[in-house]
Amino acid sequence: MLQPVLFLGHGSPMNAIEDNAWSRAWRALGARLPKPRAILCVSAHWETPGPWLTGSAAPPTIHDFGGFPQALFDVRYPAPGDPALAQRVVELLGDAFPARIDPQRGLDHGAWGVLRPMYPDADIPIVQLGIDSRRPGAWHLDLARRLSPLRDEGVMLVASGDIVHNLRLFDWRDATPLPWALRFRDRVNAATRAREFDVLADWPALGEDARLSIPTPEHYIPLLYALALVRDDDALELFNDEVIGSLSMTSLLIGRA
Repeated sequence: MLQPVLFLGHGSPMNAIEDNAWSRAWRALGARLPKPRAILCVSAHWETPGPWLTGSAAPPTIHDFGGFPQALFDVRYPAPGDPALAQRVVELLGDAFPARIDPQRGLDHGAWGVLRPMYPDADIPIVQLGIDSRRPGAWHLDLARRLSPLRDEGVMLVASGDIVHNLRLFDWRDATPLPWALRFRDRVNAATRAREFDVLADWPALGEDARLSIPTPEHYIPLLYALALVRDDDALELFNDEVIGSLSMTSLLIGRA
């Protein structure tokens, strides 16, 4: 069965253990979607020089954050890895995008933070693909398009980031959406619905709202990996479509109409 593709606005790490609108939506996805044989996750929180993949059969849980309650640091998400899938991705990327495998790397919170609510039994093998945030958007689209056969092989791609992610301008006392964040979210949503993916890949050309929304590109780039796998007959469903100050939770489900 053809697997869907997800881009999930992951927001705060606390969403992994809190019962809120975001985590409930993720749980509903896990119940609604066809269960994949494996997951390839592209997280904002693993930046690499070129494409790297996790190759461990038992990837550890990485707690790559600070200043949160001990309960979050106590979380373990013991999903298995899938070295064979990692090798399959290397083959798909080929000489055009030579990839390397890290046999020790675990799952960062961009991955387990969304997958734990979706699949609490931790019984689906997971491989992470690192992102080279120095590269332009077109490079990421080209790389990700080579991963399209995985959808036919029972593999779900889950991209985890945020379309708007400016923590420097985030006011923890006031969640009112900032006007530029709303405008950029709306622009990305409109271009997504219109399937103008090359426009979204050239985010530096999208003006001041984009500059404020994407001060660094690592949280935005995962969206491009999801968009690259859209097929002509896929439906595009936006959900969790809210902006909190200077952070967006907007998410996208890509699947058959």
